[in-house]
Amino acid sequence: MAYFPEVAEKVRYEGKGSKNPLAFKQYNPDKVVGEKTMREHLKFAVCYWHTFKATGSDPFGLPTMVRPWDSATDPVQRAKDTMDAAFEFISKLDVDYWAFHDRDIAPEGENFSESCKFLHELVEYAEQKQKQTGIKLLWGTANLFSHPRYQAGAATNPNPDVFAYAAAQVKHALDATHKLGGAGYTFWGGREGYDTLWNTDMKQEREQFAHLLHMAVEYAHEIGFKGQFYIEPKPKEPTTHQYDSDVAACLNFLREFHLMDHLKLNLETNHATLAGHTMQHELRAARHANALGSVDANTGDELIGWDTDQFPTNIYTTTAIVLEILQMGGFTTGGLNFDAKVRRQSHTTEDLFYAHIGGMDAFARGLEIAHAILEDGRIQAIVDARYAGWQGKFGQKILHETKNLADCEDHVLRHGEPTLTSGRQELLENIINEYIL
Repeated sequence: MAYFPEVAEKVRYEGKGSKNPLAFKQYNPDKVVGEKTMREHLKFAVCYWHTFKATGSDPFGLPTMVRPWDSATDPVQRAKDTMDAAFEFISKLDVDYWAFHDRDIAPEGENFSESCKFLHELVEYAEQKQKQTGIKLLWGTANLFSHPRYQAGAATNPNPDVFAYAAAQVKHALDATHKLGGAGYTFWGGREGYDTLWNTDMKQEREQFAHLLHMAVEYAHEIGFKGQFYIEPKPKEPTTHQYDSDVAACLNFLREFHLMDHLKLNLETNHATLAGHTMQHELRAARHANALGSVDANTGDELIGWDTDQFPTNIYTTTAIVLEILQMGGFTTGGLNFDAKVRRQSHTTEDLFYAHIGGMDAFARGLEIAHAILEDGRIQAIVDARYAGWQGKFGQKILHETKNLADCEDHVLRHGEPTLTSGRQELLENIINEYIL
């Protein structure tokens, strides 16, 4: 059965002049930018949960999306139909990667053993699909937040029995990721936080979270999983506060619990917004710590205080994201995963294509602009000039800790009031606009 008859074979690049809504205008996968093709630079992935499992429900309304792959009454058959639809869609979109939670691809059973049986069966099915299509797994993860057992968290739960259940679920999700050749494994602490401090031992909960991560690292070594582990920051929602609230908090956590050698960060624009940061800030902080691993490609509505997970279409944002990625030398194990969902009123299967095509075009244009900015060099030259004093003898001695407070006082007495220089913000913004407008 063809679930997406609107695209006969694959979405093609037709260029800026095309009026075909089912064609790329900017994303030409074979176009070389710098030393790589757009396909190699951007490493797009389609997420399973929002794309194929979302129903259009929200806190105020019932589902609006009735998908043709959801009609089977048997849950395992329904899961296989969904996977057929997923690989058909990803193939027709001409994307190389996908990402999933364990409970996305396989239903929850009556007990843990049955849930594992369902997962193993669907992993076997997914392995066949990957071989048929050549599509690869960017990363896998476990859903440790939807089931009522995780109402008070998973790794951070006050009940060790719940912790054990979560750990066992991670074990099988890691097995699934490993079997499917996943390039990484992500921990998103959806409920790893608190609603109120009146009933919370924050110190112990953070230690529990670290214990689970160390267990996962140890188990990965046992099974030979070589993929990169990621932790994904998010400040709140559904909890009042989550322990992986932003990049700085995650870096502090990883350093405190000796996990920096084992985990990098998977960053999301919508989460950055909820944390009160720009995505550029979060990417820069992670990159400077050598901890930037992968990116969830979405955006949020700054007027709405929850995780709206919209598709990215803002060229300024995609340019800033790709600029940081290029400055770290490009992706290694990570990629751009469309952790985004169509709007509640966009309920047809065509809308799934329109959304992904728009996001891919926005990132393709962002890639070309970011590469041109780096090649041009004017922005970096302005930054270098602003910090030029630190390259002099006195600045270098401060940085190498060979100057003390008395030395700084002597410097001031000899040189007097500092000469201030312009930050050139407006000029920098104009240079960016030269490329975007």
